[in-house]
Amino acid sequence: MIRERLWRALDGAFAAAIAAGELTSAPRPEIELTAPPDPKFGDFSTNLAMVAAGAQKRTPREVAQALLRHLSGVDDVVERTEIAGAGFINFHLKPSWLDEVVREVQARGEAYGGGNDGRSEKVLLEFVSANPVGPLTVAQGRAAAIGDTLARLLEARGYQVYREYYVNDAASSTQVRKLAESLEARYCQALGQDKPLPEDGYRGEYLVEMARGIAEREGNRYLAMPLEERLRAFSALAEQGFVEDHRRVLEAFGVVFDNWFRESSLYPSGEVDAALGLLKERGYTYEADGALWLRSTAFGDDKDRPLVRANGKPTYIAADTAYHRHKFDRGFDRLIDIWGPDHHGYVARTRAAVAALGYSADKLDIIIHQLVRLFRGGEMVRMSKRAGDIITLQEVIEEVGADAARYFFLMRSTDSPLDFDLELAKKETAENPVYYVQYAHARISSILRNAAEQGVSLPDWRRANLSLLRHTDELALMRKLADFPEEVAAAARLYESHRMTRFGTELAGIFHQFYTNCRVLGEDPELTAARLTLAGAALITLRNLLHLLGVSAPERM
Repeated sequence: MIRERLWRALDGAFAAAIAAGELTSAPRPEIELTAPPDPKFGDFSTNLAMVAAGAQKRTPREVAQALLRHLSGVDDVVERTEIAGAGFINFHLKPSWLDEVVREVQARGEAYGGGNDGRSEKVLLEFVSANPVGPLTVAQGRAAAIGDTLARLLEARGYQVYREYYVNDAASSTQVRKLAESLEARYCQALGQDKPLPEDGYRGEYLVEMARGIAEREGNRYLAMPLEERLRAFSALAEQGFVEDHRRVLEAFGVVFDNWFRESSLYPSGEVDAALGLLKERGYTYEADGALWLRSTAFGDDKDRPLVRANGKPTYIAADTAYHRHKFDRGFDRLIDIWGPDHHGYVARTRAAVAALGYSADKLDIIIHQLVRLFRGGEMVRMSKRAGDIITLQEVIEEVGADAARYFFLMRSTDSPLDFDLELAKKETAENPVYYVQYAHARISSILRNAAEQGVSLPDWRRANLSLLRHTDELALMRKLADFPEEVAAAARLYESHRMTRFGTELAGIFHQFYTNCRVLGEDPELTAARLTLAGAALITLRNLLHLLGVSAPERM
């Protein structure tokens, strides 16, 4: 592609300028090529001269002039170059380079946008990982959309991605007991008994439904058990029920995990003891006040963290340390964890534990996503898990559909809170971003169907005369298609799934503008063939983008 050609030309120019004695042999900085926000600054721009100037002991403009004197091999695509501002090099390309973009899209098809940045690096991506004490919330729905889309982006760029759900089934005894007592009370009520919920119990309607199902399947057999045995049984039933519910809802959301890893398995397997033993062996633990501590301050944490309490019970960080050791020992090159905002305080201690075990903390990336606020009719929908008026992920999917839910969850950067407008997500108008993008795909599909109905043969993209595509809106659409692979690469590299929704909205807008001003099925057969080829390339790109988002690409709307 053109970006690679320009990169190689700049690399060669830098080396040639050194050989000619115009630049010193100081190491060449990384070459970055970006598309300027304003077309008047060209098709691509680089700040190479500016970042190299310090080591070269020359002004950026002097470095830029030396590079341009030795630039070669791109005369067939570069119309002119210019040095702008403090030393930017701007490339103005001949329109013909965009013709090759359209052909490349057509040639690569569903592979367009992909690459081999990852070089088959093995990545374990862990996300959602909700405690099995209630249904999935909208915040966990956001984590699911972010995680699955990131997995798709990484796979497209050549990584081997393994999706994992960490079942936190070793939750605090207080939390588990309260849930078991609440479910047991609902079970008794389902059998006609007048038993109140415990104070501060779980009051959600979901427990009523779960208890009713248990009563219908098992009858009153649990009433014969002693209370403590009954509560242990209901604890297990609640956990099993919620894990099954999480799996079902996530699959309806288009998210399928390769593995559901149970936290509770780390204890009988000896993984927790082994991890603690390794930390001791490496000298990163000490005892104080009857507890075992991790010397996490040695790795940048603000204070040391307890691993085992004075009562002998391991802390959360002990299990998490064992879990991350287990991940690395399974042969993964990189770990990515996606956590909710309430886990922000765990980032430094987890990275410290990984480093203390002897692994590179640089191989662990932790993404913290922010909260979701639901709005309906301009009013915020209040949520309270204990009060029982929680709005679940399942309810959102049922109300707006999985496509709209996924798209809306991905419309903001993970580090920004997200306002989700339920009414907007249901609209079938251009106001609704996901409808707007899907409609662009459906509109192109309709154009291709109409062509066939009118007896217009779909052109061979290898032979279409794309030099006819020089209308401003045609060039804008072709230019946007050219940006797609780099946008996918950047979204994968920076873990910024939201870039895809933004790109999708922009691409759809540019296509709709093209459709309005450039009649595709016209009277000139050669121009019609060229525009059909361009429309087909836009269809491929939109379909690939929607696939990365986990959103359907309808052919009719």
